[in-house]
Amino acid sequence: MDIVDRATRSRMMAGIKGKNTKPELAVRRFLHAYGYRFRLHRKDLPGKPDIVLPRLKVCIFVHGCFWHRHTDCKYAVLPKTRADFWTKKLDSNVDRDLKVAQELGSAGWRVFTVWECELKTPETVLPALLKRLKALE
Repeated sequence: MDIVDRATRSRMMAGIKGKNTKPELAVRRFLHAYGYRFRLHRKDLPGKPDIVLPRLKVCIFVHGCFWHRHTDCKYAVLPKTRADFWTKKLDSNVDRDLKVAQELGSAGWRVFTVWECELKTPETVLPALLKRLKALE
């Protein structure tokens, strides 16, 4: 049973953004500070990657742990109500993510994923991302 009424839950769910989220903005600010220039949400690429570095042929997805089922993450908890609905929905998100990564890889793009929970400690994940990008230059 939900702890809020239907109208409140509907308003809360409608407020969940798909673009320009706080984790995505953190990654963008970091990359920009280190001189990387990028495109956002390119519609001509499969999955409309959050950040695209065309010069390096890199696509970066900033995934929310709940919505994209981050393995062994405390934020990727299946809701207790309507478990069948949520299982189907979240599993389809994971399947779509794998398909998009394969399509981008086949087209010659490198795909990096940054997880929302990793950005709770940006001092570790962002320098690691920077190191991976520098290795491609």
